[in-house]
Amino acid sequence: MNKPYIICHMMMSVDGRIDCGMTAKLEGVDDYYTTLDALDIPTTVSGGVTGLLELAEPGEFKAESGAAFGKEGFSKKTDSEGYEVVLDSRGTLLWKNDREYDTPHLIFTSEKVSTDYLEYLNSRDISWIACGKEHTDLARASEILADEFGVKRMGIVGGAHNNGGFLKAGLIDEVSVLIGPGIDGREGMPGVFEGIPMDQDPIPLKLKSVQAFESGAVWIRYDVRK
Repeated sequence: MNKPYIICHMMMSVDGRIDCGMTAKLEGVDDYYTTLDALDIPTTVSGGVTGLLELAEPGEFKAESGAAFGKEGFSKKTDSEGYEVVLDSRGTLLWKNDREYDTPHLIFTSEKVSTDYLEYLNSRDISWIACGKEHTDLARASEILADEFGVKRMGIVGGAHNNGGFLKAGLIDEVSVLIGPGIDGREGMPGVFEGIPMDQDPIPLKLKSVQAFESGAVWIRYDVRK
């Protein structure tokens, strides 16, 4: 299978929590962006919750017809060295015209997405990949991303279930975590990876490097053993 080299890169507290409002208050938050740049991953992937809270416009798309796309397909609006990929399996997020953004967006969705929503994306010059009957087929979407969009390196940057989805699919090559010097401790806050089955054995990693920063943050990189 052809796919990009995929790195999951996250900042977390010492107790492994990744809530953005919390990590933004940790010493070392600026080191997150330094380490992100060092990884050389011009294409990044965010989950639907992150997309809704931090990237998309307010509101939700409402399809006028119930017609589902019902097949695999993609639309490439522009060539770029990198894309801001957002996972939106149902097709609900709202966007400005993509020419108003610095990095072009690319939506991962499923075959259940409405044709109305794909037309909406097309009208805003936003690229998309639709695959997977019920939910986005992340393996197939990554393959199309490599073959048709020329993406060679990609970073998974949240949220927790998005990270877990790529991990379950066996797509992550490297895990990169920046541990900020602080503890969250609040019940119910997400960890780096969520949604892994209860009977799943720990996924083995091989230590690649460790780097400490003056802020007290520590950057740890692991290769995923396959």
